[in-house]
Amino acid sequence: MLKNQKHAILYALSAVFLWSTVATAFKLALMQLTPLQLVFYASAFSWLFLAIFLLVNGDYQYVKTAFLSKPLLYLKLGVLNPFLYYLILFKAYDLLPAQQAQALNYTWAIALSLLAVPMLGQRLRKTDIAALMFAYLGVLIISTKGQFTELNFESPLGVGLALLSTLLWALYWIFSTKNTDKPVISLFICFSIGLPFIALVLSWQNAWQIPTVKAWLAAAYVGLFEMGITFVLWLMAMKKAENTASVSNLIFISPFLSLIFIFTFLGEAIHPATIIGLGFIICGLAIQKLIKSK
Repeated sequence: MLKNQKHAILYALSAVFLWSTVATAFKLALMQLTPLQLVFYASAFSWLFLAIFLLVNGDYQYVKTAFLSKPLLYLKLGVLNPFLYYLILFKAYDLLPAQQAQALNYTWAIALSLLAVPMLGQRLRKTDIAALMFAYLGVLIISTKGQFTELNFESPLGVGLALLSTLLWALYWIFSTKNTDKPVISLFICFSIGLPFIALVLSWQNAWQIPTVKAWLAAAYVGLFEMGITFVLWLMAMKKAENTASVSNLIFISPFLSLIFIFTFLGEAIHPATIIGLGFIICGLAIQKLIKSK
């Protein structure tokens, strides 16, 4: 693919814009569906999009070979994403204000650094510890609405689930380091494996229902713009980029843009502690990213 920085930035900005809407979309969708139902229907839409994308670009023929070359790895990845990760994440969104859940979710990169120490044998440097302290101080500020000395959590379970989702997502990426298949092929296989697990749990919980039109639209939006199209847009941005660092830095726009959508469409009053805490989290991520780039 020919490099073109302007096109890369356009793709990246499109992805960032769409990702910025999903926290709002999650809350709206959860007004229509349970977390388990939303995971299934959104994953189904994402699976369908990925299948069509692979058929159109001619990569579908490599899916079977990719899966058979490492079935156990794909089984682990598929259980993690979409099954466990999104089920835990949507439950966290169900319990927390959107502004809190989306901010806490951005700490997954810090969780990745922590898990990389025991699982990949990497060392935890002083800068990693500084990034960790900034990020999790931000988590504490957001979770307690600034009253972190009293440790008065609005929803301890919601906060716990949001942080657990970051560990699951980090675990998914650590396992993915062993995978050399094309990202879209890998993601399609993961969704092909995850969907039957979600369906089994739905049957076990007797939670099947025919969604309303609003529920279908909400699930389609989440499936396409959180799990499907946006992922492809970001991959294209990285492939087109002449300078990947300057393009990837655009992701820092997303959490603040997300707060605007949350305020506008959900009517949530943005608490000052959310902005301050999010600032700490972004500082932590920026420290981590700066040191890695050096």
